[in-house]
Amino acid sequence: MAMWAYITRLEKNYPQTRLYSHHPPFSFSLHAQMANPMSLFVLQVLSFLLLYILLLYLFNVILGRFRRVQDFSGHKPPTYPIIGCLISFYKNRGRLLDWYTELLAESATNTIVVHRLGARRTIVTANPKNVEYMLKTNFNNFPKGQPFTEILGDFLGYGIFNVDGELWRAQRKFASHEFSAKSLREFFMITLEEEVEKGLLPILESLAVTAEVVDLQELLRRFAFNMVLKVSLGIDRCCLDPSQPVPPLTRAFDKASEICAKRGAAPLFIVWKMKKWLGIGSERQLKNAVEEVHRYVSEIIINKKRMIEEGESRSEDLLSRLILAGHEEEVIRDMVISFIMAGRDTTSAAMTWLFWLLSCHPDIEKEVVKETRLVMERMLDYDSLKELNLLKACLCESMRLYPPIAWDSKHAVVSDLLPDNTPVRAGDRVTYFPYGMGRMEALWGEDCFKFKPNRWFVESNDRRELQEVCPCKFPIFQAGPRVCLGKEMAFIQMKYVMASILDRFKIKPLSSASPVFVPLLTAHMAGGLEVLVQKRTQTTSINKQLN
Repeated sequence: MAMWAYITRLEKNYPQTRLYSHHPPFSFSLHAQMANPMSLFVLQVLSFLLLYILLLYLFNVILGRFRRVQDFSGHKPPTYPIIGCLISFYKNRGRLLDWYTELLAESATNTIVVHRLGARRTIVTANPKNVEYMLKTNFNNFPKGQPFTEILGDFLGYGIFNVDGELWRAQRKFASHEFSAKSLREFFMITLEEEVEKGLLPILESLAVTAEVVDLQELLRRFAFNMVLKVSLGIDRCCLDPSQPVPPLTRAFDKASEICAKRGAAPLFIVWKMKKWLGIGSERQLKNAVEEVHRYVSEIIINKKRMIEEGESRSEDLLSRLILAGHEEEVIRDMVISFIMAGRDTTSAAMTWLFWLLSCHPDIEKEVVKETRLVMERMLDYDSLKELNLLKACLCESMRLYPPIAWDSKHAVVSDLLPDNTPVRAGDRVTYFPYGMGRMEALWGEDCFKFKPNRWFVESNDRRELQEVCPCKFPIFQAGPRVCLGKEMAFIQMKYVMASILDRFKIKPLSSASPVFVPLLTAHMAGGLEVLVQKRTQTTSINKQLN
């Protein structure tokens, strides 16, 4: 029992239980332990391992007072024999993102090598040349790899975002064809207009009248979830009103993504693996959440198949297209879950941060509102949305500072050499770091920490034009063969929603404090964004255009 008490304390003190979520730390189920007692031999082995780690830690702390093995070239955090940078990692557990960013900024190549007890050798880079080499030039040597797919395998299964090789290529080919289809784009635009006009704007109108406080992040997350459910599964939207309870499917998705993210960031992977083997604590929660998601999606697949056979489905949504393509049910389920996972939080996170940033920069907000009203004097459609250049620049700037995906990792198949001459060993984890890249003075200048949408424009022939930035410098949507297929739809959705809201309403955050950035599988704002919604005057609403 002393060992379990230690593991419980270990879990409560791990950085991820505070850094990566504002929810309370995981708890253990002692009832489950008593119902399934381990053998004495296993207990002894585990106790020995934990005691061994503690003794190593204490030994090296004492040793460090006399001799510290550190690479002063800036390519490593403070590193010790055996335990590597575990001490520094623990000390910076509440600010890992900024700690890595500082180390990368100090490195001449914007790359660091991290050795840590309990984790494989990791290379973290904010160097665009390295990013291009990983994601494009030598793509085949840097797949997601078994360590990554193992972390997300229980949740995403064999979906497109969690596989490599031929299975990935087959799914990518199908998805690429469908995302480029005109029919899907038209279905997406019809759904977007309906969800905004019949769902989002009436809720905001009511909040403006009653002067109620609302968590804007939660409202936008529900909206994005409704959109992805309609486009992916073809099902009616869930309740958009934040005052109503979170739907069970949403809770299950949140829990599964949260626990999987903490698996990947755990200082000692053996902890979550042991808990999974024993079926206790967070791993039991994950299993229950995944089962609920699978049950929900599988039921929808069965019903959709029946509707197709009876001629009741028009095959506009992605699920219908997958079924008609003849894919197996398990593959369909995993692909759909991957699409939902990719679309539900990324756009809502980017918009939430942008609303907060605009509230901090009223002059920029004024210019954005002016631009949106000029465009909305006509019909707000697929083509007119492309004219919202300042709004797009603001979205890019928001995602530069607060990327929906803070970091992404690949695993080297064979030994390699990155363009900045950093050696890579077979099996190494190689991580590119969008959060840190957005804060590199070498890439964005001395004002890299400032919200400055003008940096996305260039002067050309006396005209101010929006410039295309290399995706390896701004890898928010990845780059190379795995570049995000939904990038265009994401921008269309964000611009449509932002323009519709900014035209009618002013969003005023209650707190003047800077929010905390929380990087789970997709990032979000800790505690949400509580705001008051106020009506603007002289609006040019879409309703007016439609009537």
